[in-house]
Amino acid sequence: MSKKRKIINWTFVGLMSALFIMSAIMKLMAGADAEIAVNFVKWGLEGKLMLIGMGELIAAILFLIPRTSSLGVLLLSAHLGGAIATHMEHGEMFIPQAVMLLLVWVANYLRNPEMLSSFFQKDTN
Repeated sequence: MSKKRKIINWTFVGLMSALFIMSAIMKLMAGADAEIAVNFVKWGLEGKLMLIGMGELIAAILFLIPRTSSLGVLLLSAHLGGAIATHMEHGEMFIPQAVMLLLVWVANYLRNPEMLSSFFQKDTN
């Protein structure tokens, strides 16, 4: 991988990870009257803020570390899939979560292009 591509990749992965880490910290530090806590109650997820925040934090850290980035992508995909489904269920806009999901996959593809290699292998049967 060229030096320029590495810099672009680390910048992109770093920004995405920072976004998820900040989001997780906001969830973990939110009080009962915080807007996010009120939204979680509205979505039927009362009492799940800490659990979801910890899951998001762990997924973001795994995504940031190159050796564990594949697991991080899977966990962030599950997290964002849940966010998309929740927003759709309540008639809310889900496009930002879908864009973030796409960006997670693009960031990991830039770091690890062989992640999609199984889609492009010729069948030997």
